[in-house]
Amino acid sequence: MQYFPESELIINEDGSIFHLHLNPEYLADKVILVGDPGRVSLVASHFDTIEHEVSSREFRTITGTYKGKRITVQSTGIGCDNIDIVMNELDALANIDFKTRTEKPEHRTLTVVRIGTCGGLQPETPIGTFVASVKSIGFDGLLNYYAARNEVCDLELEKAFREHMNWNPVKGAPYVATANAELIDQIAGDDMYRGITVACGGFYGPQGRQIRMKTEDPEQNKKIEAFRYGDLKIANFEMESSALAGLSSILGHRAMTCCMVIANRYAKEMNTAYKNKIDDLIKLVIERI
Repeated sequence: MQYFPESELIINEDGSIFHLHLNPEYLADKVILVGDPGRVSLVASHFDTIEHEVSSREFRTITGTYKGKRITVQSTGIGCDNIDIVMNELDALANIDFKTRTEKPEHRTLTVVRIGTCGGLQPETPIGTFVASVKSIGFDGLLNYYAARNEVCDLELEKAFREHMNWNPVKGAPYVATANAELIDQIAGDDMYRGITVACGGFYGPQGRQIRMKTEDPEQNKKIEAFRYGDLKIANFEMESSALAGLSSILGHRAMTCCMVIANRYAKEMNTAYKNKIDDLIKLVIERI
């Protein structure tokens, strides 16, 4: 039985996990992830009861119930690096005995849905569209640090994408993670656009934005918009979906990302007053999770 030493599994003096400051007993099987800590309260405002609340840096957690379902809503902050923290620590809370520092004999599977905002990349994904990420192309490189990377990635899609983009290897290898198909059907239903998402390692250059610095490939976004893989197009840019899908697959959890389009890069439109509209997406997920 593997023992996880203090340097690897960091537990605070109060028995909570290092970054999230969450104790194992307060983690529900159903988890909603949001980037913005302020959005945690918006999600929890729909709960019938609140059981526990804790905050640490950008990581804010509320666990409560909605129509008899116990749900944890957790903020992650921005980026795949934060998803690495959140998913490793949520899994530790679920599947490691903190008293013995060993893995529990029975695996506990979490259902994790990320609700976010994104930039649409197709004419049929205008502002306000809800997009479910069936597959996510990670520009961040995070999953490449894990041994099971190839086992959970769509290697054929990776190859096709690299060739289509004439990918510059100096940027690191993109990876393609797949969301849980059953969960996609459960959450996306018939009213969300299903497509490929590119998860970027930044908001500006990695997403093709140029202000005072030129990008390595000025044609990047045009090539991304033109990419096809079977019936799928690249629908949107965001910054977390690839790490969530990939890490969850390795760890044995059900996960997916759904986002509301707040900017359409194809039409060069942006809506900064999106906060009321995203509550509609939140209500859909809470009902369906």
